[in-house]
Amino acid sequence: MLNRHCGVLGSPIAHSLSPVIHRAAYQHLGLGWEYSAHEVDEAGLAAFLGSLDPSWRGLSLTMPLKRVALELSATASDVARTVGAANTLVRLDDGNGDGWAADNTDVPGVVATLGEAGAGTATPVCLWGGGATAASVLAALAFRGSGPVHVHARSATRAGAALAVAAALGHPAEAAPWAVLPVCAAAGLVVSTAPAGAVDVLAGELTAAGADARRVLFDVVYDPWPTPLAAAWLAAGGAVASGLDLLVHQALGQVRLMTGSDVPVSVLREAALAAIGTRA
Repeated sequence: MLNRHCGVLGSPIAHSLSPVIHRAAYQHLGLGWEYSAHEVDEAGLAAFLGSLDPSWRGLSLTMPLKRVALELSATASDVARTVGAANTLVRLDDGNGDGWAADNTDVPGVVATLGEAGAGTATPVCLWGGGATAASVLAALAFRGSGPVHVHARSATRAGAALAVAAALGHPAEAAPWAVLPVCAAAGLVVSTAPAGAVDVLAGELTAAGADARRVLFDVVYDPWPTPLAAAWLAAGGAVASGLDLLVHQALGQVRLMTGSDVPVSVLREAALAAIGTRA
């Protein structure tokens, strides 16, 4: 039996926790699989895929490869096509050994993260950032049946692709300026997909309306943690989910797609936390 290989691709990639997480999953499952990290940019992805022998089972994809991976795949899930991005490629079992199926586990990962945090669905959502992660969040909110979303982006143009995802799924979402509005106080869920530090200066305004246990903050940053926004939210009594929660939940989906087996999310979370502690 061929030894199986999987890996994570992206640029930059040295910071990725995916090898730690996936290896922990393989150890739990008793699999002698290998998982490695590879520096690959958009221009190099096609050649990299072409260089892989049939022992390669699956690939995790991070920026900037999520859109080009979708273009290079033989098939794609409905979720990946709707969002316009794939974070997972799995070798097709069609006998040819040269085709890849694209999928997106970020969206179900967001759904699981919000459910784990106790986020409700009846109130408006305040979303910060308009990039690829925001598009996945909007898709997840649509699948959860969440309330209407106001999307704060530094430019309406940048948020266009994310808002198009919401429109395609029939979920109410509208562009908002990069400023805290009165409607933000009514949001039962606040999500930040912005880069580290981008929303921190607004932490005081975002928590001024009160952050009790019924209001949830989901900040996709996980290192360093907590962010000033997350710390302020916790101090005000609110519930918080982090990017680490999303990281382990989306990885859980990837492990399932690549190996056909499930692993307790606690196994992946403990491995990720241990790795971050070692870095610190």
